[in-house]
Amino acid sequence: TSVAILVAACEIGRQALFGPERLPNVAIALPVALVSLVVTLGFGIVQLNAGRRLNSTALQADARDYLADCLSTAVVLLGLVAGYFGFAVDRWAAGAVSLFVFRAGGHLMVTALKDLLDGAMDRDTEREIIRMVEEYPRVTKVKRCLSRTAGGRFIIDMDVVLKTRSHQVADQVADRLEVEIPEQFPRVVMARIRPHYGREDIIRRLTPVTRPEGEVVEHLARAPWFLLELVDETAGNKVVRREYVENPHWREERKKGFLTGRWLLSLKPDQVFAPGPHEGTAEALLREAGVEVKKSRPGDQ
Repeated sequence: TSVAILVAACEIGRQALFGPERLPNVAIALPVALVSLVVTLGFGIVQLNAGRRLNSTALQADARDYLADCLSTAVVLLGLVAGYFGFAVDRWAAGAVSLFVFRAGGHLMVTALKDLLDGAMDRDTEREIIRMVEEYPRVTKVKRCLSRTAGGRFIIDMDVVLKTRSHQVADQVADRLEVEIPEQFPRVVMARIRPHYGREDIIRRLTPVTRPEGEVVEHLARAPWFLLELVDETAGNKVVRREYVENPHWREERKKGFLTGRWLLSLKPDQVFAPGPHEGTAEALLREAGVEVKKSRPGDQ
């Protein structure tokens, strides 16, 4: 398709430079060009708005092609108007149109070549995806990230180092990332995560409390504060650091559990102490993300 468009652009340019001088029938061509401009412009705007609303890259790209076509139609329209008043600018208008057509064909060819050559995604998007993955619980770092294009969308392969020796937890985290990456980055149509198992000596443990140095709260979503502890497992679970973080969502009336759960995930815990008898939304989100949820703290009776 792109080759055919480039050939057409060359032919239009050749006719503009070396073809016979012909004056178009303005009475017919002018209304046709005007209607074509209005229809193309309207369709392009509608499609662009739909693409933004649906977050569809394909629709937005197609809409921009229509809007670009409006420019060439506008040049033709100006040439016809000038011809109506006796100015012979038909060759110049045809030359400008050939440039627009040549540009469109070149863009299609470059896009097709990128797909054929498995071009990678842009670096900014790749960095955002890596940052999102490394902020996920249990993830230590992204070891490698490879990407390729597929019809204007992206497929990524990632090697991720996880802070666990459990194959079950590692597979669970990888499965969640494969779902959440395309959800947060619509241009990614497929994410493949290869987990690498490991274990750090220091784990992050959260405990819900009423206040700093206060009593333990049974329900995660109702806890005003959380005790964040860094525990050295190689030294007999020795606590090497303690700090209290305030729950910004404990006063919420709606979706308290969901908001608290998402906030707790941002703290990247390895363990969360949840003594309540019933599993709430926050606890379910933590378990789903591969966080170890315990009903009792080490040393409790």
